[in-house]
Amino acid sequence: MNAWVSAPATIQNVGSGEIFTPAQIKHFRHNLLAWYEAHARDLPWRRMRDPYAIWVSEIMLQQTRVNAVLDHYARFMARFPTVQKLAEAEEPEVLAIWSGLGYYRRARMMHRAARVISNELKGHLPRTAAGLRRLPGIGAYTSAAIASIAFGDPVAVVDGNVERVVLRVRPRNSGIQAVAQVLLDPMRPGDFNQAMMELGATVCLPRNPLCLHCPVQKLCNTRGEHPVAPRKESVRKRVGHALVRRGERVLLEQRAQDASLMAGMWELPQLDGTLPGPERLLFTISHSITVTNYSVDIFRLRADEVHLLPEGGRRKWISVDDLAEIPLTGLARKVLKRLQVFKPPVSGGPLQR
Repeated sequence: MNAWVSAPATIQNVGSGEIFTPAQIKHFRHNLLAWYEAHARDLPWRRMRDPYAIWVSEIMLQQTRVNAVLDHYARFMARFPTVQKLAEAEEPEVLAIWSGLGYYRRARMMHRAARVISNELKGHLPRTAAGLRRLPGIGAYTSAAIASIAFGDPVAVVDGNVERVVLRVRPRNSGIQAVAQVLLDPMRPGDFNQAMMELGATVCLPRNPLCLHCPVQKLCNTRGEHPVAPRKESVRKRVGHALVRRGERVLLEQRAQDASLMAGMWELPQLDGTLPGPERLLFTISHSITVTNYSVDIFRLRADEVHLLPEGGRRKWISVDDLAEIPLTGLARKVLKRLQVFKPPVSGGPLQR
């Protein structure tokens, strides 16, 4: 049964006051899917219907741009091609491959969910959004995306991009999820959901939307810029870290396991207010975490000057050849790559399908 048949009769078009008609919904679905087939970006997780691969991609894409995900996705799938491989891994190994993507709780929860799937569900992801939501780290958006794309579950996805599209066509006094569900093509829910996300990401932009290229502009009620919430004011901080080398080893410090950010990750030792002289300054680098913009001074210390460091957490000398195998903070990766010390792992061949 088509979604519009069971749509509430109160769903109305803001511009004309008319109820969304079956013809309008059919037109919306047809034009959107035709546009998607012609203009969708060629992304690796769109070339398959492997539920595990789709799950990995959806978790990585949360709060992260597509371009930032591509290399990480390839490396992750090469190292953990199946949910069983992910379940068998230790958490530090998972975090090491994830390092650089940020929001590390996503990786921890995915690892935990993989063990539930492996140990309790015989290695198979649930086939419905409702079943997927019972897994650690999978909420309403992620469950709908995986279930619709991998299993054809007719449930609408609402992420930030979809929400923006819906807000522009939404009838007055109608909920976003309700409208998204009415518009959903129940025969091709996975393609439709991806088309809605693609439209919001590439055409229906919050600022300077490309309205002339929109395949569903006839149903749009707010052509032009869409009001967006004001951005949180950023905070600026200046911090110092030390680079200490002993031959082919680098001294790293582990963040506390109960730290609010990047718990258990490894970083260059932090410096307190007493910094080495300016002659020890290697460079200053910018780094952002959520709404905080850091100016980070990197100082060189000799191996026999470790005692000058402030008291910190667990410290360890790590071979440069092993840096890619431990969970580094994004800042540590950035600094060590700039110094040509960090050797990024190779992807390891073609993706598993």
